Amino acid sequence: MAPIIQVEHLTYIYGEGMPDATRALDDISFSIERGEFLGVIGPTGCGKSTLITHFNGLNRPTSGRLLIDGEDMWADPKQIRKYRFKVGLVFQYPEYQLFEETVRKDIAFGPRNMGLPEEEIAKRVVEAARFCGLDEEMLDRSPFELSGGQKRRVAIAGVIAMRPEVLVLDEPAAGLDPEGREMILGQVRRYHKETGTTVVLVSHSMEDIAKYADRVLVLQAGKLAMLDTTANIFARAQELVEYGLSVPQVTKIFLRLRQMGVDVPVDVYTVKYARDVILKALAERGGAAHA
Repeated sequence: MAPIIQVEHLTYIYGEGMPDATRALDDISFSIERGEFLGVIGPTGCGKSTLITHFNGLNRPTSGRLLIDGEDMWADPKQIRKYRFKVGLVFQYPEYQLFEETVRKDIAFGPRNMGLPEEEIAKRVVEAARFCGLDEEMLDRSPFELSGGQKRRVAIAGVIAMRPEVLVLDEPAAGLDPEGREMILGQVRRYHKETGTTVVLVSHSMEDIAKYADRVLVLQAGKLAMLDTTANIFARAQELVEYGLSVPQVTKIFLRLRQMGVDVPVDVYTVKYARDVILKALAERGGAAHA
């Protein structure tokens, strides 16, 4: 089965032919597998947002190809609309794009734009609201009466209601408090697990990427620097630091322990994993003491 998204030698130049032309992406090739949860990280200005806006045709490659379900999405530019329904993109601070009188109408906007029957639209609105933790009684309220976190969930529900094959989120928890952050990302993970939808998460938070992603793609100055399982990426924590990236706090602790000569693994990237490593070491030490 073909990957859901295949990127082949993608290059994108802002202002091509102009004196201030900028090469934002430089000969990038990789694939996103159907049903995976991919994290995208990199320092500010590395090309993350430029990359993901290619996935649903908001940007067109300067050179190279982008295939969705094995089809070159720019082979016929008149067909680009269908790929925008296959790949749903949630921008940073998506609540600023809310504009309808009610939550229900806002969530229904995308499905209605797809030309779906009203009965199907109504069903999708309720389903998307449920996935995003919105009570049905909220649907007839104005979105502008809601809290920041609730507005964010309405905006995400509007994309989910189109049932994209790929859900792409650009810093979906930006600006939220820890509780709101956990709620949004927990609901995205539940949606991923329940539907099998491919999810691409762009985040500055290494803790979030470590917690949710199956694989991680690292961009550096418009180039693909790394792409591997989450464990293998965070095992290269020192390289990430050299790229100007933060790493999870727990990883920093284990890096420091290694520097102090303590024999601990280098791929510890979640608190749960750290706990397991410590408990195992204590058990082994206890066993050695009794021997």
